[in-house]
Amino acid sequence: MRTLTPVASYPVCPIVSFELCRQASNKLFFPCNISENLAKASRVHKTYQLKAGFWESIKSGILNNNTTQVVEPPSTLPEEEEEPLPQEFVLIEKTEPDGTVEEIIFSSGGDIDVYDLQALCDKVGWPRRPLSKLAAALKNSYMVATLHSVRKSPGSEGNDQKKLIGMARATSDHAFNATIWDVLVDPGYQGQGLGKALVEKLIRALLQRDIGNISLFADSQVVEFYQNLGFEPDPEGIKGMFWYPKY
Repeated sequence: MRTLTPVASYPVCPIVSFELCRQASNKLFFPCNISENLAKASRVHKTYQLKAGFWESIKSGILNNNTTQVVEPPSTLPEEEEEPLPQEFVLIEKTEPDGTVEEIIFSSGGDIDVYDLQALCDKVGWPRRPLSKLAAALKNSYMVATLHSVRKSPGSEGNDQKKLIGMARATSDHAFNATIWDVLVDPGYQGQGLGKALVEKLIRALLQRDIGNISLFADSQVVEFYQNLGFEPDPEGIKGMFWYPKY
């Protein structure tokens, strides 16, 4: 019997699976009442003031000289802040009877192999997409979050077995809006709350980058799952609209 030592506790929940474009449902979701612990990652505002007497000094300078002076005021724009570094930490650690230790590691660094992703998509039954397009989608995503299983057997230091078991990604305008896509978890690891943890951590990472308008498209069978995470379907009657070739 396995011994489970949760590093971060998450309740059991359904795992999300949905497709892009024509396979996506017409349900457009926006966040509403994001939980308090996510709200703690709210944006930070800074205030900047001009030095006292600056404009007075310009006025007096022009009046005291016959020549026209062109003076550029100091920038009132905040200095560009560095984006938070990618996160990586252990979500769950399991110890098996033979002493093998398995760690479930979350990462927002986008370290993912396209062949591993294709294999994971096959496991959850998603239609295959061209590898070149998968690679382009990953490259052009604003953020790619992953879950990896790392197994460490006794006496086999340096020979850890690592495999991709979950992924979610987000596209964004890098300022206001982000959309979450391709949330999936290996069927062998479903039912452990990993889907919930994956989406929550992705939302937190987006909030840390000052992006607060987060949307997604959901299949009908996972609408309740997203509502439990704070998303609201069709807020104020807003509908997701799609266009794709009719052939």
